[in-house]
Amino acid sequence: QVQLVESGGGLVQPGGSLRLSCAASGSSFSTLDMSWYRQAPGKERDLVARITTTGSTNYVDSVKGRFTISRDNAKNSVYLQMYNLKPDDTGVYYCHARRVVSGTRYWGQGTQVTVSS
Repeated sequence: QVQLVESGGGLVQPGGSLRLSCAASGSSFSTLDMSWYRQAPGKERDLVARITTTGSTNYVDSVKGRFTISRDNAKNSVYLQMYNLKPDDTGVYYCHARRVVSGTRYWGQGTQVTVSS
């Protein structure tokens, strides 16, 4: 079992920066692919960024060049550094983990990010 706890969300002005953190408890963090998803009201929960067990990363086109996902296996944590935030980045950001071997997926509770002047 994996427990995911997000932090770092809040209100930020357009053009601002924010860093989200996700702390994972359980076991074998290094065997988890980690992702950040976001969901706006009335819309689908969509993938924003992913980092695999090997360190490979993927980003949705709308955040490329602005967001960076990283992981620290020693701290069982994954991060999303967000620069030049836009109002369209507003939403609930969810930490997501996938056990590579079994395919089991886990979700955090979400943290609200609001980009508004």
